[in-house]
Amino acid sequence: MTATTPVYAASLSKQMTAACAALLVRQGALDVESPLSYWLPQLPAWSGTISLRHLIHHTAGLPADHKIDAITTGDPDRTSSGIIQALTQFPTPDHPPGTAHVYSNAGYVCLAAAVERAASLPLPDFAQRHLFAPLAMPDTRYWAGPAPAPPGAAPLARPHPAPLSLGDGGVWTTLNDLLRWGQALNADELGISELLQTPGHLDDGTPLDYAWGIGVRSHGAYRVYRHGGGWTGLRNLHARVPELDLTMAVIAINDHTERRVPVINGLLDEVTSSP
Repeated sequence: MTATTPVYAASLSKQMTAACAALLVRQGALDVESPLSYWLPQLPAWSGTISLRHLIHHTAGLPADHKIDAITTGDPDRTSSGIIQALTQFPTPDHPPGTAHVYSNAGYVCLAAAVERAASLPLPDFAQRHLFAPLAMPDTRYWAGPAPAPPGAAPLARPHPAPLSLGDGGVWTTLNDLLRWGQALNADELGISELLQTPGHLDDGTPLDYAWGIGVRSHGAYRVYRHGGGWTGLRNLHARVPELDLTMAVIAINDHTERRVPVINGLLDEVTSSP
């Protein structure tokens, strides 16, 4: 693996999915307070109580991912359509929307479907036109198959190919492109960084440390925006400190540890402790 080898981004894809949503919000094509039922009318009636904002900040109360995975056993590729179909089989969500922050991959699959309908374009095409091409990220794309990985990508550990769902994952990228992505967000080249970096809240106003597909943390005196991704045999972590115009990323294949976290924290210690 080199800095130009495509690898599976896993949950790092969420901030790119959120960026697509933010662009549509800026264009007036998407309202984050609109109900999920408007965008996915095939879901049960409870989807009318969930807003896109709930999906963005993981407060939708959707059934837990392991419950959905138990239903999608006949969909070995774990596709977006399979996940949405599984959601139709739940009579109620796990808890009322807006009352708790519970990380949900299915929520970002639903958000991606809303983006596609608002844009009248498949998510891979919209992201290519409005994110990856304008930001000169030539080796980044959403990949929905049918092959388990795009040409030239680093393979994942067998027998666990990457899922083909889009929104929660689906992006394949390189270290170089991830650094470019962070640089672009730090400089607000898309005009949406303020929105993407705005933390969410529960419906009662309780603040969260999660923005639009990005965790919001502090390191010393600095605000840090970070998110990781993982799959069997893959670990990655991306962090930004806009005040320092700093971006860093760690990618490890054939790794089942959590060494990415102390590596990033150690790097942050080095750069934030300088006078």
